[in-house]
Parts: sequence; structure tokens; C-alpha cells
Amino acid sequence: MALYEHVYMARQDVTAQQVEALTEQFKSIITAGGGKVGKVEYWGVKSLAYRIKKNRKAHFTLINLDAPAAAITEMERQMGISEDILRFMTVKVEEHEDGPSAMMRKREDSDRDDRGDRRPGGGNRFGDRPDRAPRRPREDSPAEGAN
Repeated sequence: MALYEHVYMARQDVTAQQVEALTEQFKSIITAGGGKVGKVEYWGVKSLAYRIKKNRKAHFTLINLDAPAAAITEMERQMGISEDILRFMTVKVEEHEDGPSAMMRKREDSDRDDRGDRRPGGGNRFGDRPDRAPRRPREDSPAEGAN
């Protein structure tokens, strides 16, 4: 059997409990096909880069699978039929990642400090750099006061 990472997006107007029920349904398809389900991560509701089937947001879920290709094909067929699933993607991997996925680590890393400053060393958004000397006036500019 091969190892897969599967991510699917569910419509924004379904509840988190309905998303969990969908995940359980897909897990049962995999186990019935002779596969095993590893880690399951619910990433929450995230904004989409563009509208998909009139939705601006979606529930994201990651599932690590160790299953034969036939079980994956059947799960993807069922996802294609479901009106609640906007998109899905299955990627074959060499090995599953231990610990939380990159999306879960990103959520932990994005916690801001008390000031709300995200830039290391401070600085403002306009790029003022205290280590740089002020600009000299251009030499080809007309002299002040000359007409």
C-alpha cells in the first residue's frame, strides 16, 4: 500500500460537526477498502484566494492515508458526488510527517507579542532603516532660488 496526504475543502455554511461527519464517512470508505487512516487535522475555516462555487471561505481538513489506490479512487469519487465538498487533492508521499503539519505550526507561530509587532527588530512598514544615512540631494537638480 502507498502513503498519501489528502486535503479537502468543505463549504463555509456547513458546521464543524458536519465536517467531522464527512471525515468519518471518508475514513470508513478507506478502511472498507483495506487501508488505514493516520493523522486527521481540522485546519478550520480559511479564506479562499478566489471564489469557488460562490464560496469565499471553506473548512479545510488534512487526512494521512495508507491505502491501496482503489480505496483512494472510491473516496475521491464519493467526494466528487458530494455537494458539500468544494475541492480535494490527494498527494502520494514517501513518508508521513511526524507531529503537527505546516498549517498547524503556522497557526502557533503567528501568535503576536503584546505590542502586535510582527517585524523582528521593530521598524515600520515604510522601510525606514536607522542603520542607513540620510539621502544626499541629487547633483543634477536645479539650485534653490534659481529661476
